[in-house]
Amino acid sequence: MQFDFYKYQGTGNDFVIIDNRTLRFPKENTAFINQLCDRKFGIGADGLMLLENAENADFKMVYYNADGNESTMCGNGGRCITAFAHKLGIVKEQGIFIAIDGEHAYKIEDNIVHLKMIDVQEITIENSDCVLFTGSPHYVSFRTDIDNINLLDEAHKIRYNTTYAAKGINVNFVEQHNDTIKMRTYERGVEDETLSCGTGTVAVALSVAQKNNLDSGKIDIQTPGGKLSVSFQKNLNSYSDIWLIGPATFVFSGSINLG
Repeated sequence: MQFDFYKYQGTGNDFVIIDNRTLRFPKENTAFINQLCDRKFGIGADGLMLLENAENADFKMVYYNADGNESTMCGNGGRCITAFAHKLGIVKEQGIFIAIDGEHAYKIEDNIVHLKMIDVQEITIENSDCVLFTGSPHYVSFRTDIDNINLLDEAHKIRYNTTYAAKGINVNFVEQHNDTIKMRTYERGVEDETLSCGTGTVAVALSVAQKNNLDSGKIDIQTPGGKLSVSFQKNLNSYSDIWLIGPATFVFSGSINLG
């Protein structure tokens, strides 16, 4: 069985995307999904997405981590699949799609994709760090000199501790100097550092807002793969009107056989 695929990346967070409106793709074949994402024996990606038809929306996004398992929301993936749908000509410059966590509005302006994220009801403080759900679960740890930390060792202390080992959590390390904010992310399912993480960037931005008592605005964040921005509104302890903003770039396309 042969499948056409498209490779996209959003600030270095890369994805294999397949048009599955015919529902031909074997979703139950975890090993095949894992192979497609493998950087040595497959196409290579942080995750795989299927674009499907949806009622009362432009399309449906189905997301799998690189380990082959269906996962929670992926922000950069959402921006990339929006750009893909636009490339196919099935959507215009704005609309709505459905993901595992519900509806997401989108806008495309000058090749920059704006993706509306779910509201965040609360941020839990844990040892001066932040824990929150932005479509996926995230732990945000404020550090110094994050360029030189041993990210895997530090992330594993959190990802695999007794609190988070069973279900997993994404771990973000943040460094702030005045208006300059840098971050690095360890993603569950990938089980490694990724160059960027959309839901993680949202988690970091809201954690910075919480720490600095910001009620609204737009926060620019530098990931290893490039710059993303997050705009938001705060009402008491919850955050709404959250938009993840950044580029989504087509890399290449091809076809592959399921042997």
